[in-house]
Amino acid sequence: MTPGQRQALERLWPQYGIDLPEAGPLDLDLAFGRRAPRTLEIGFGMGDALLALAQAQPQRDFIGVEVYPPGIGRFLLRVEQLGLRNVRVICADAVQVLDRHLPPGSLSQLLVLFPDPWPKKRHHKRRLINTTFLALAARALAPGGQLHIATDWADYAQAIGEALTASTGFSAETTAAERPATKYERRGQRLGHAIHEFVYRRR
Repeated sequence: MTPGQRQALERLWPQYGIDLPEAGPLDLDLAFGRRAPRTLEIGFGMGDALLALAQAQPQRDFIGVEVYPPGIGRFLLRVEQLGLRNVRVICADAVQVLDRHLPPGSLSQLLVLFPDPWPKKRHHKRRLINTTFLALAARALAPGGQLHIATDWADYAQAIGEALTASTGFSAETTAAERPATKYERRGQRLGHAIHEFVYRRR
């Protein structure tokens, strides 16, 4: 972590950060100071997509969940520079957040854009998207809420598709959802990888 990122994290966290309670659900209305439709992005990386969405939709609230503090520090500087009031950040494991701290039905959209593919076969068990994750996602989303997943790894896409097909909590959208491009998406395209999109609705 650079000194600038550390200073940004310390200075801006009280304004934009959400600290998790030891137990129980978060009060998101209190965190944002209002009630609004909410999008949560898991693993926002550089934050390009989350920032673009928050700028374009000030009537909605946006939550980023990330475990990499230097990236969070850099992201918070950009949030401040843009003067965004509808963005909050959680520094924690996403599964823990979904399982223990998000009230049921509290999200209208959940984004998982280009999660770590863990390409080696022996590491596939570390991949985020599986039946357990989808059950937690269904719980967090309100009925009709949207789950949007994207990956540029073909075998991961196959596994995601199979897990979604087996899930009873979601039904496939007939039209693709628009979204901003991400750093990892552009890298995948440079490598010649096909982009696989999954857009589903909470039943």
